[in-house]
Amino acid sequence: MKKRVFLFGGYSKAKSLAVSLLKRGYAVTAINSTRQNAEILAQIPNLDVYEGDATAPRVLEDANLWDADVAIALTDYDEDNLVACMLSKRLFNVQKTFSLITDPEKTELFHEAGVDTVVCAITSLTAIIEQTALVSEISTLVPLGDGSIKISQLVIPENAAVSGEQLMNLAIPKNAVVGCVIRGDKGIIPRGSTIIRAGDTVVLIAESSDEQKAIALLTATLTANA
Repeated sequence: MKKRVFLFGGYSKAKSLAVSLLKRGYAVTAINSTRQNAEILAQIPNLDVYEGDATAPRVLEDANLWDADVAIALTDYDEDNLVACMLSKRLFNVQKTFSLITDPEKTELFHEAGVDTVVCAITSLTAIIEQTALVSEISTLVPLGDGSIKISQLVIPENAAVSGEQLMNLAIPKNAVVGCVIRGDKGIIPRGSTIIRAGDTVVLIAESSDEQKAIALLTATLTANA
């Protein structure tokens, strides 16, 4: 039986994800509050589309969210994403929720509220998609049978060997990408020239085969390498 994924808001991101997920054999439903966006999304073959507010339980019920395996909140508003994910979990018993947020300081709040996977900034996800063609890979963040893609959030140690190094100079495994760097209260879209510093929180997206290698590289200390 096909896994069913629901996409809340985020017209351009929802469109890209929907196409990728459908190609991979998922059943996909998009909920969008803007009629024009909903009408355009409805032109995608095999995509179920509902016009409405994903923070309204009645809309979610009409869209049969009960059938969902995964709910992904993509709106531009953190509060709406949080409410949509909480409703999905608590009212409709959705197994896995995924949310984008614009304010990295809210990451802990989202996790405490039960959101399973949080990406620190919509702009960072957009950059990943543009730079690494991750549209197809991002779809595997939903629970596949083999769980081939993992998202990890880790803190760079004070005496990390990578501290002070540009991202382009790090031997990050081929099947891993740094998706976001959080420094203090600022979310950074990583580029090759981005310098990794001690205390940075790094969001790593990697295939399971390379996840531990990438984590080991980013967290290795000078003392440990001595």
